[in-house]
Amino acid sequence: MAAANEQFVDWDIIHVTGNAPLSLEDSTVNVVAAKIEPKLASAIIRQLNHICPLENLRHVKRVKRENSQGKVELSIILCLSSENGSSIEAFPSGVRQLIDNYNLTFFYAKVSKCQATSKEEWEEQCKLWPTSFHPPTNPEGVSGLNAEEIKSIYSSMKSVLQLVNSNIQYKVVNAAVIVNPSNGQIISNAQDDILPLLRSSEENISSNLNYEEMKYKWSNNKEVACVNPWGWLEQSCPDHNVIPCDGGFTLHPLKHAAMVAIEKAAVRDRQFFPNSSPCGNDCYSEFYSVMGPAKRLKTEEVQLTEKVSERFSDLASEATRPYLCTGFDIYLAWEPCPMCAMALVHQRIKRIFYAFQNQRVGALGTVHRLQGEKSLNHHYSVFRILVPDKALGEIFLEKLKD
Repeated sequence: MAAANEQFVDWDIIHVTGNAPLSLEDSTVNVVAAKIEPKLASAIIRQLNHICPLENLRHVKRVKRENSQGKVELSIILCLSSENGSSIEAFPSGVRQLIDNYNLTFFYAKVSKCQATSKEEWEEQCKLWPTSFHPPTNPEGVSGLNAEEIKSIYSSMKSVLQLVNSNIQYKVVNAAVIVNPSNGQIISNAQDDILPLLRSSEENISSNLNYEEMKYKWSNNKEVACVNPWGWLEQSCPDHNVIPCDGGFTLHPLKHAAMVAIEKAAVRDRQFFPNSSPCGNDCYSEFYSVMGPAKRLKTEEVQLTEKVSERFSDLASEATRPYLCTGFDIYLAWEPCPMCAMALVHQRIKRIFYAFQNQRVGALGTVHRLQGEKSLNHHYSVFRILVPDKALGEIFLEKLKD
């Protein structure tokens, strides 16, 4: 968690990891332990490290120290609990011998199966049995964000939520904003655009719509494309659900907010960078045309190298078109569906921020966790912004005044 800025009191941000939280049964493993005298600890540890090392539990501390009525008590892990049974006969022979030699009384305990990835997770693990925790040197989660970044993130999310209240037929739609985090520039913004929305009059909106009604629409978000991907089939279209092929009423079931924002970013790139690629076709054709026969005179090779270097130098000095949305952030009101989440993988988005969970088909934490799929050739970081109810009301009222 991260502390909210004064301007965003009670706002918070959560890092949505690629691995789903494990249940207690899945996240722990049973071990055999015993209480030992402190003076025997060193000798027993040396023997256990030799006869039964905990190779797959290196994050777990072998000895647990507790204070009981002013007296120090030590417990030590002897070995993993066998699936074959709980009797002493199932223990490794070396462990059985050690139990006999020191007259130990063993018991069973649970320890964490995996190393903690956050301080909070580590604290929970230590309630079962002590583990070690080494914070990452380059944190990718919330701990890697400074106060200025968090303020900028909250501000961008506020802009997205202002787009949710579309003032159009009382509809609540998903919204998306793509931002270049290096300079805060907005690359594109968009709303769900599956059905054409007819604008209502400002007077009609202000007199008939209030925050409680809009809040109800937020919680019952059947109009949001990512939450209800097949909802367009249920929409009543003008002209008796007939979609004309030549003009008139049109419908596009793929135009979710994220998809439209990606499309607008591409249109922007074509306007600002007329060439189809950062290098341009001329550059590549020139490069390959001069790569002719293998045997060339030394002077020709030098001239060729200088010519190619000059050409690339000239191009590098100009502003080059970005590759898709590489390095950009996207802010969404609702957690994206699998289609949108996969499109953002292909676009090489760096980070995704969303406010509301998608309980039906959420692809980034609620139902699926696409960001943790190892087979993908690109992975982005995912964060959820917790927006307090009061802030949502203020954003809605601000929208009505516009």
